[in-house]
Amino acid sequence: MKKIKTYLKNAYVELVNKVSWPTWRELQSSALLVMLASLIFAIVIFGMDLCLENVMKFIYKNL
Repeated sequence: MKKIKTYLKNAYVELVNKVSWPTWRELQSSALLVMLASLIFAIVIFGMDLCLENVMKFIYKNL
């Protein structure tokens, strides 16, 4: 039980004193970057899916 208390105390001290938390502006900037990257990734996947769908339709149509 003593080990658990020590662990929790050390974890709290680390989170409060040693972790550098981002500012609100940094957090917004990071979130915007992640959303933009996700949107670009989704568009690329959509394009690949559309191309492969057309290729498969062409192949099955000519069999």
